[in-house]
Amino acid sequence: MAARTRYAPDRGLTARMTATMFLLGLVFVGFIAAIIGIGAATHASDAVIVLFAIVLGGGAAIGSLFYSDKIALSTARAEVVSPQQAPQLHGIVDRVCALADMPKPRVAISKTRLPNAFATGRNAEKSVLCVTTGLVDLLSPEELEGVIAHELSHVAHKDVQVMTIASFLAIIAGLLIRFSFYGELFGGGRRSNNNNGGALPILLIIMGVSIVVYAVSFVLIRLLSRYRELAADRSGALLTGQPSALKSALVKVSSGINTIPTKDLRSAEPLNAFFFAPAMHVIREKSGKNLSTLFSTHPSLERRLAELDKVQQQLNQRQ
Repeated sequence: MAARTRYAPDRGLTARMTATMFLLGLVFVGFIAAIIGIGAATHASDAVIVLFAIVLGGGAAIGSLFYSDKIALSTARAEVVSPQQAPQLHGIVDRVCALADMPKPRVAISKTRLPNAFATGRNAEKSVLCVTTGLVDLLSPEELEGVIAHELSHVAHKDVQVMTIASFLAIIAGLLIRFSFYGELFGGGRRSNNNNGGALPILLIIMGVSIVVYAVSFVLIRLLSRYRELAADRSGALLTGQPSALKSALVKVSSGINTIPTKDLRSAEPLNAFFFAPAMHVIREKSGKNLSTLFSTHPSLERRLAELDKVQQQLNQRQ
């Protein structure tokens, strides 16, 4: 997963991520089997809708993989900066890349007071790291290094590729829901699987199956995303050897986000899956899991801090 870098693997999280991907694979196989089964009684026009959704979904997935860096930079209104324009930031990135033994990404800055960062790109050679001016102003150099180590861990572990593959099924299911709905709306409902008008229309069946598949895959993808954030926290903290700096950064960023107006947070929501911390007001969890946790792209602040405490204990035992 992190070949050719010094980022430490996490076997426990890797096993859980593998299991999640396996479950997504089972859902995909079941989805295709259902579509093939429905296809036996499907009209040619309905089959074209299914085929178009698969082709369009595949194209969207490939496009997001190859152009994720450009899309993210444009959404964040960020500009790539040279070492002369941001010497301190480049110096920290150089140090982290040297520690990790990985290629240096392009470095960009987004001029917003929202304290955050993200890294994206289909591979290490095409990656880009973006930090906001709000983050640079808020954190100390040690804390900023921890955040950058976290973000570059996503690049080293090829998280963009993994999440793109994982999202492929949800993209197709989402498209089929839309196409089936409009197909029924504009005349598809008059056709049924035995042409007698008494049976459930084919497109309604496809839409029902797609809704179930989308819901299941959505939950699994969010679970996988949370695992990958925990893995990035752990490997980034082990790389720098300073879990306390990353913990401090997490607390500061979460507190800083809570001071940002809701209007500004909503404009940043498209980048939530990429961000170091989600662009939303952080609600501390005082008890067990809830729906907001289930649907979140990131673990709770408490969970992340607790996992970093474990990393600190691990480092203490090595000394």
